[in-house]
Amino acid sequence: MLFKWLKHYVPRGLYGRAALILILPVVTLQLVVSVVFIQRHFEGVTEQLSHELAQLANLALETPEYAERLRFELEEISPDDIPQAHVRRWYDFTGIVVIRQLSQDIDGLERIAMPDDDDLLLFAERNGIHYRLKTYRERVSASNPHQLLVNMVFFGVLMTFIAFVYLRNQLRPITRLAHAAESFGRGQSISYKPSGALEVRAAGRAFLNMRARIERHIEQRTMMLSGVSHDLRTPITRLRLGLSLLDREDREPLEHDVDEMQRLIDAFLDFARGDALDGDAEPVDPFELVSQIVKDAQRSQQDVSLVLQKGQGEIPLRPKALRRAIENLTGNAVRYGTKCEISVILTERSLRVCIEDDGPGIPDEEREKALRPFVRLDPARNQNRGSGVGLGLAIAADIAKAHGGVLRLGESQSLGGLRAEIVIGHSVGLS
Repeated sequence: MLFKWLKHYVPRGLYGRAALILILPVVTLQLVVSVVFIQRHFEGVTEQLSHELAQLANLALETPEYAERLRFELEEISPDDIPQAHVRRWYDFTGIVVIRQLSQDIDGLERIAMPDDDDLLLFAERNGIHYRLKTYRERVSASNPHQLLVNMVFFGVLMTFIAFVYLRNQLRPITRLAHAAESFGRGQSISYKPSGALEVRAAGRAFLNMRARIERHIEQRTMMLSGVSHDLRTPITRLRLGLSLLDREDREPLEHDVDEMQRLIDAFLDFARGDALDGDAEPVDPFELVSQIVKDAQRSQQDVSLVLQKGQGEIPLRPKALRRAIENLTGNAVRYGTKCEISVILTERSLRVCIEDDGPGIPDEEREKALRPFVRLDPARNQNRGSGVGLGLAIAADIAKAHGGVLRLGESQSLGGLRAEIVIGHSVGLS
């Protein structure tokens, strides 16, 4: 339970936790040394000085004519002038030792008053006469006790700063490695060279090898799909030429099959381009991008509307890839439903593009499966409105991941159909 409570107050960043690990032992050590030193050293010094002062005070009380030589101001007083209790300030801890030691060593001592840092007043009785002895407080307290604390704080801060500089140099390679990995997760291959400690260098080299293998795999898959799709275009063209020689009645069903093959090839190419995204990210106004997609859909006689725009600004995006993802989701919405509504929300933390339709939707247990490539959920969607190969949602999901985001599927609250939401997190960065 204690660790769960402390977890909310512990820094979450690497620099903050490293600083805590560095500073906490230093502060604890200084506090322990200070308490032990003050308790033993200053208390011992105060007891010794108080004992010496007590001997002089006894001599001054026995022989009042020597009081001035002993640096006392001796004055006879009435009993009413004696305080009812010892006087000291609540934070004067050495005053406790002074009162205890002087009470033991001065005969007839009745009260002690230490009203400030300068004066020490002793009220005593000798031979039926009440005296007040005034002297300097510095005669019973160690001089400049704060110097130890000042030196400890100064050198503690200095050494902590020096250690933090070295620690920062050790943590910087880890930060650079994390930035390179995060950028690669968003589809950006930035320059990175392993540096730092041996363990960090080993992790950096492992990351570079992993990145090279993934890029090689993506390139090979893209080339394979592109090559296969390109090779199929030639026989499809020959089929079209051959079908053109047939009668119309026999030609139409065969041409329909050829068109279906062409759509499959185009879907494969789109899926291949989902990994090999178009160029680097650039500042893009998402509202303008979505507005243009909506206008293009409306010119195609599709019931698509932009119902909500919230926020403003530009963020780094790949416009062609994001446009392909939104068009895929919009095409699915009008294919399996009759109406599509799009909303765009841009905040300091994320970009949200939501596409909703009034179709049959996708059950909860099938939504994760629907994001996989080549998956067609015939019972969930109206296949009479169009056919596909199950790549539309997969392409949109890959493009969202390449932007450091995610594609979420849910139920539309306004239209009752499917709700597809592309969420691109704040790690992309607002401009």
